[in-house]
Amino acid sequence: MAITLQTKTGEFKLDSDDASETLLFRGLSAGLSLPYECATGTCGTCRARVMSGDVEMAWPEAPGASRLKRDKGDILLCQSHAKGECVLRVPSDVHSGDRAAAPHRINGRLEGLKKLTSDVVDFEVALEQPVAFAAGQFMVVTAPGLTGGRAYSMVNYAPETDRIRFVVKRKPGGGFSNWLFADQAEGAGISLFGPLGTATLRPGEDGDLVCITGGSGIAGIMSILDHATKAGHFSSNKGWLYFGVRTLADGFYLKELAGLVEKSGGALQVILALSDEAAPAASHPDYPSIQLHEGFVHEVAARGVKDFCGDLNERTIGFVAGPPPMVDGAIRVLLSEAKLPPSRIRYDKFS
Repeated sequence: MAITLQTKTGEFKLDSDDASETLLFRGLSAGLSLPYECATGTCGTCRARVMSGDVEMAWPEAPGASRLKRDKGDILLCQSHAKGECVLRVPSDVHSGDRAAAPHRINGRLEGLKKLTSDVVDFEVALEQPVAFAAGQFMVVTAPGLTGGRAYSMVNYAPETDRIRFVVKRKPGGGFSNWLFADQAEGAGISLFGPLGTATLRPGEDGDLVCITGGSGIAGIMSILDHATKAGHFSSNKGWLYFGVRTLADGFYLKELAGLVEKSGGALQVILALSDEAAPAASHPDYPSIQLHEGFVHEVAARGVKDFCGDLNERTIGFVAGPPPMVDGAIRVLLSEAKLPPSRIRYDKFS
């Protein structure tokens, strides 16, 4: 079953017969640099147009489909399956890369599930084979009995590993998070596709780091800071992490973050922003190296960046992760207060 992709940089053919995978995943696993951000139907970045053939969208009501011209044949590649031979037009530059290093399907077993707060859980996945990923990347996770995949960033970092770690915040009506909180997930087999994402700290990259995140968006930032610490990044660069939660009791990974501050020799600063209560002191009662401030995380970051923006080196990189409104506010802070060019800001929006 041939699938032809017409792009701005030429024509590509997919010859895989695995119709169970979405068109996006089939293209990515073939080494094609197809456009995407969330890979789960939220953003709409993977838009394409069906020129001929039969293509079915599994989730036509996906948030990212709201701006599609369905009468013209527009689809989301991440939600679509080919029912036979077809021709698709992708309005982007697409290139062919190393298929061996491309994202792929991998299976694993969920282990070590534990609650970090009343609405946040942490778990590991023991993989059937090792995987290599960049710090800050994510996987699309599919669980038994649940429709569709969910995108979650890895918390840990290793050049290659057969164990990856995730953190999930419980959402109202969230099928995957409710499944985790029902205490039935331990030992379950799950399927993953990845690694995906470009909001990463690349090997050998130099520069100060300014990270702004909220809630479970901390996952990819933890991976980035873990990698930076192990690589000796803070021996010649500084770092600031602004981590937003509602109350002091909602903070998590604080022991790990305090450990990173210590390993950095103080070059990394961690600021916990409390949006729903006043900060009881200037620092955390159990982790004195973690500073406490009151306010929404992007507002706290704006105040802090004003104080140290003159000390940032020209190679500074900004990392942002969290819900869309927080990400938008944080990007404005990095542009207007930290004076970072857009090319030095990397972000993930989770919706």
